Amino acid sequence: MAHMRTTTRVPALWTAAYGPHRPRTVRVLARCLLRARAFARDLALADHVPYGGY
Repeated sequence: MAHMRTTTRVPALWTAAYGPHRPRTVRVLARCLLRARAFARDLALADHVPYGGY
């Protein structure tokens, strides 16, 4: 049985969102994409949790 590792981080987006040498617009856009990705992931997992999720 293969062990599946879940990753919740996207390294390229995290460095763009929280890196020190990025323009403000790039940081804001990357943070918005991270939030949208997290929401989509939570929504996809909502069907797989016993307490209902969203």
